[in-house]
Amino acid sequence: MKMMFASRCQQGMRDENQDRTGAKLDEHKACFLVCDGVAGIPGGDMAAQLVRDTLLGALQDNEDFTPEVTCEAVKLCQRVLLDAQGKNPNFSRMSTTLAALFIDREKQCAWWAHAGDSRVYHFRHGALHQVTRDHSLAQQLREAGYENTGINSNLLYNALGVEPAKPATFSDVIALEDGDAFLVCTDGFWLNLTTEEMEQALRMVNACEEWLALMEQAVNRSVKSDNLSALAIWIGEPQEATLLYSQADAARFLPSRY
Repeated sequence: MKMMFASRCQQGMRDENQDRTGAKLDEHKACFLVCDGVAGIPGGDMAAQLVRDTLLGALQDNEDFTPEVTCEAVKLCQRVLLDAQGKNPNFSRMSTTLAALFIDREKQCAWWAHAGDSRVYHFRHGALHQVTRDHSLAQQLREAGYENTGINSNLLYNALGVEPAKPATFSDVIALEDGDAFLVCTDGFWLNLTTEEMEQALRMVNACEEWLALMEQAVNRSVKSDNLSALAIWIGEPQEATLLYSQADAARFLPSRY
């Protein structure tokens, strides 16, 4: 099955960029991930780097590729991170979010994992099909019916490296279809785009790189303080199912002439 991807990792108005992206793919399998060091805690960039390298390394070294194998690889990331915390008192609380998409290219199926508020979006035929549920207080309040609470969206109840340790959340395995598209991104990216805008951008482009670039352009024109990182992944030919260009879509993304 044909697969394409594009990635971005951009520093916002922060003093440093604690985001990390990663991709590993061969003819049998693929993994795409983002990590975002938890803000305000020393060592977030180290935690993100460590988790990224550990996860990709574990999958490369293992010939098997199943949800169980990827679950053990994420658990390994947690153990490695906790061990690193114990060796350096200055970074004893360093932690990071994780969002990772796993694709079995032979069986043509996918699943994903996340901890924190980095997200995996799944679009099918140009419309949102599934999205991860943030491990945050803001998400819990929204689900309880409270809107516009003013709660800091960065207040997380789960991330890799936090104590007490909690497991990452894994999705069910889904069968891939020609035209599927995925977006794996940090909160600095999705906070500045609505789902409708992501769908609109998908309907306007002919290539995976164009989709990500168009969304990035929209984010850059908004008030952006956080770092933003994202990977866009296309399965097959999404543009054949979703290229429904409209003037309303264009108005959101194309700069005004005036």
